[in-house]
Amino acid sequence: MNATIDTPATDLHDALSEKAPIVLIHGLWMTPKSWDTFAERFRARGHQVIVPGWPGIDDREVADIRRNPEALKGVGLQQIAAHYERIIRSLPRKPIIMGHSFGGVLTQMLADRNLGVAYVGIAPGQTAGVLSLPLSTLWTGTPILSNPFGINGAKPLSKRHFHFTFGNDLPRSESDRLWEEFAVNSYNRVFFEGVTSLPNEKGGITRVDYARAERAPFLVITGEIDHVVPPAAGKAIVKKYQKAGGGLVEYKEYAGRTHRLVSQPGWEEIADYALDWAVAHQQVLAG
Repeated sequence: MNATIDTPATDLHDALSEKAPIVLIHGLWMTPKSWDTFAERFRARGHQVIVPGWPGIDDREVADIRRNPEALKGVGLQQIAAHYERIIRSLPRKPIIMGHSFGGVLTQMLADRNLGVAYVGIAPGQTAGVLSLPLSTLWTGTPILSNPFGINGAKPLSKRHFHFTFGNDLPRSESDRLWEEFAVNSYNRVFFEGVTSLPNEKGGITRVDYARAERAPFLVITGEIDHVVPPAAGKAIVKKYQKAGGGLVEYKEYAGRTHRLVSQPGWEEIADYALDWAVAHQQVLAG
């Protein structure tokens, strides 16, 4: 537990007894619906849970976005991060922030702005300067990255590619069913910005200060058979932070889990661990 030394004992007790709100940030090709599992469980534990959509997704239904993805075109990471920052700053107190996949990149960008009391990246993407890029990760981006002229597009995610990216533990028929329920078009610019930021630690759009001492604790969670953010990528993120010597960063890996860590059978274990860790390590600030 991190607390500033000038926090009076009574204020500290009050801060700890009031449950922090939780902001959940979805990833690319997904909507807030992907968090229905965790959100319901966290609300049952007494937390206010806010699950905003990315600009252009907002509270729209999956089918509507697939029919008309125009609002996703040209939207980049800075615009999305600013969207979440506005929402978070409107809350009465700092939240626990959790992000999945590219939502984990956004979580790190928001952590660099000191917006939360604890952070959890579930299969988080790499930020600028984390150069580990496994082949399976690159393959997940080939439908977008293969056409640089489509940087401002909103390419659909095929059922075949969804099977590789999200459903690699499932027969194709079951993966296709999940595609129907969850998958939406890409924000092409987001993927281009994420990848081109990696070798540009100081100037990339996803740059963060890995040595920031005042950053609240950050937990990275990965799945053993995830094709998008395999354990090697998650460990590289953690190593980058830990080597820089900033705030607390820890790592947790789950055997047999794919990129669907937030919905694959057994997700309850991950949800409980993530929230218990965040509550135990949340940063309590004076004032």
